[in-house]
Amino acid sequence: MKFFYFLLLTIFPVIGMSQEISFSYDIYNSYENYREPSLNCRRIKHADILPLIEKLRHNSKFVVHKLGESVEKRELFLLKIGTGKTKIFLWSQMHGDESTATMALFDIFNFFSANDNLNGIREKILSEATLYFLPMVNPDGAEIFQRRNIWEIDLNRDASRLITPEADILMNTFDTLKADFGFNLHDQSTKYSVGRNYKQATISFLAPAFNEQKDLSQNREKAIKLIGMMNQILQQFIPGHVAKYSDDYEPRAFGDTFQKKGTSTILIESGGWKDDIEKQFVRKINFIGMMSAFLSIANNTYVEMPTDNYDAVPMNDKFLFDLLLTNILVKKNDQHIPVDVAINVTEQNLDSSSAFTSFGLIEDIGDLSIFHGIDEMDCSGLTLREAKVYAKEVETEKEFSEINFQKLVEDGIGYLPVQKTLLHSKNRSHLHEKFPVCFVDDADYQFKLKIGEQPAFYLYKNDTPKYVVLGGKIIRLHNTK
Repeated sequence: MKFFYFLLLTIFPVIGMSQEISFSYDIYNSYENYREPSLNCRRIKHADILPLIEKLRHNSKFVVHKLGESVEKRELFLLKIGTGKTKIFLWSQMHGDESTATMALFDIFNFFSANDNLNGIREKILSEATLYFLPMVNPDGAEIFQRRNIWEIDLNRDASRLITPEADILMNTFDTLKADFGFNLHDQSTKYSVGRNYKQATISFLAPAFNEQKDLSQNREKAIKLIGMMNQILQQFIPGHVAKYSDDYEPRAFGDTFQKKGTSTILIESGGWKDDIEKQFVRKINFIGMMSAFLSIANNTYVEMPTDNYDAVPMNDKFLFDLLLTNILVKKNDQHIPVDVAINVTEQNLDSSSAFTSFGLIEDIGDLSIFHGIDEMDCSGLTLREAKVYAKEVETEKEFSEINFQKLVEDGIGYLPVQKTLLHSKNRSHLHEKFPVCFVDDADYQFKLKIGEQPAFYLYKNDTPKYVVLGGKIIRLHNTK
């Protein structure tokens, strides 16, 4: 292991980062000891974190203070730990459907509550820094898993007017603390790529600008150096999956405003990781990045990081689809032409934010050779044939139970007409999980290879079906089953 760390140190140009490197591997390997088990999916609500905050009230290491209430009277809390002179302020879930970092914050609380072989690190961080956390700034938005607050206002565009109570609480807290460092914690689309790359941007950083000229102040330079350190740490665990967010100045945003007010502000955007729908691995990477940053601030090692490391991080870009099928032969005017078909999966809330459905929609058609798919397949030699629609509208759960869905697929059926009240109920989410067909509300529906349509079609090799595309999935057929 010592030789392994020696090799790592040859990669890192900064003298004195050996403790941060070693620590990042320690917490990566022991993460399950700190992971908060009650938070295990993206759609967490205010009620999910209340008992955890109440538990911390009885933890002598923490100070818990109620800051105020949201529009719908849900409480916002500030949690404090540490006695050091450097103040670090972290706030999460300003957008109600961006919860990855919120989960990671409660893992951080568990780390500081633990008693193990990393006690020396805990003592170092908490003696050099005081940490302040405001988890779930937008609890009303979280309740219905939407970006904006209940007044339909984007809180991150309310840093100037402060017309929402949540934004007002965040700004008052910031002005009271006058923190040295600020961590602005968000989620971004899972379809962001690292430049024109096939790799998802799992984490994207930004040291926000504080003016239109994007000048470099001493405080912004500190943020840039700290991001350079976090990037080098995270490259060990997600190589090539770190990007940089656009630094165009936005005077209505909190990150830009806090940078302007003199706090070294770091934006962390949690993106995607293949097959991590609930973003539990991305949550772990958040935990490692933030904990490593705390230690680097305590050790003051980030100051030796060249700013070139930040400049070299590729920009976020949009060159990814959830599913990209290339070179499908499609019949047009009595001839077959090769086209690429891109499909993205979208989510739709049903009766509540806890009940939702996900389904695929055709996003683009044509020459998509400059793009990539999170899942991708070359379909050269395969011909598209549209799926058929089931002859009868399904009206009850009982009717669903009587359908042989494997036989539907064998018979070339990919669309199921569903009675509207059933289609929009919370049961739809369970039906989609159980049956990978496309639900429609019209028995006369006809498939068209068209942008915005739900895709259900077969891919044939000569006269033999080889694959079926249902929603956002491609399924290989064995003996047509």
